[in-house]
Amino acid sequence: MRDQQLPTPSFPQAPLENGQAQRLKTDVSRLATEIGPRNIYHYEALQKAAAHIETSLREAGYSPLLHTYETQGKGFVNISAELPGREHRDEIVVIGAHYDTHKDSPGANDNGSAVAALLELARHFARRETARTLRFVAFTNEETPFTRRKDMGSRVYARECRRRGDNVIGMICLETIGCYSEEIGSQWLSFGGLFLPRQGNFLALVANRSSKSLLNQASGTLQRETSLRVRPLILPTHFPGAWSSDHWSFWQEGFPALMATDTAPLRYRYYHTGEDTPEKVHFEWLNHVVSSLQCVVTGLAVCR
Repeated sequence: MRDQQLPTPSFPQAPLENGQAQRLKTDVSRLATEIGPRNIYHYEALQKAAAHIETSLREAGYSPLLHTYETQGKGFVNISAELPGREHRDEIVVIGAHYDTHKDSPGANDNGSAVAALLELARHFARRETARTLRFVAFTNEETPFTRRKDMGSRVYARECRRRGDNVIGMICLETIGCYSEEIGSQWLSFGGLFLPRQGNFLALVANRSSKSLLNQASGTLQRETSLRVRPLILPTHFPGAWSSDHWSFWQEGFPALMATDTAPLRYRYYHTGEDTPEKVHFEWLNHVVSSLQCVVTGLAVCR
């Protein structure tokens, strides 16, 4: 029997020594290895993660805002950094990711990969001019026991956006984006490729019907300008899986929003376990996703 040749990945594999790829790996390792599980059950670690994010945003040139609130007898914080638009300052594009983890999971992919991507996107746009305002937000308390409850960090933040009258024209939620596989059967809920591809080698973009225009713009940009495989999906607001991250909070307030994800438990076998560690993250893929998302944000913000 001849040796079987593994399929070639469908994306350019930048060496991990390059600046962006190395920063992604450093941020994931900082969150998942040095800090570890971070949530209400590991409260000190959650505060360390918040401090790392705040420091990283300051080092990138922002003046981050700390949005604090209390629940269950403890203080929690959402962290935002804003790049004001030059021509349409009142039109806001939010890019967000939650930085807490599930119970005792170190959360390298869920959601360290997305936080690292959020920080890298913030760094990329820090010294660029945009027509619209970009707002990078790290949310607390997405996981148990706060999921889809009033004290979920993004729920608190989205309500505040609505109360202030913020004109959020689109929200991109980054959620568990570091898993990649060319193996046939690695993608679950495939139904023979009828619903999802059989290989876990694509980025899913999930929106509700009210966010269809945002989804079309984001997926169109990725298909035209990048080599990233994309699967756009429109699902009901309360569909299981579709409502399980921070974009849902913005849907609840009537803002257009979508989730960018590797499909989490439908592909990533270490989801919500103690084995969600940095060596499970496919950093070449993550680097490609971040570079591709730069094109999406550029299009939404109308950069120059």
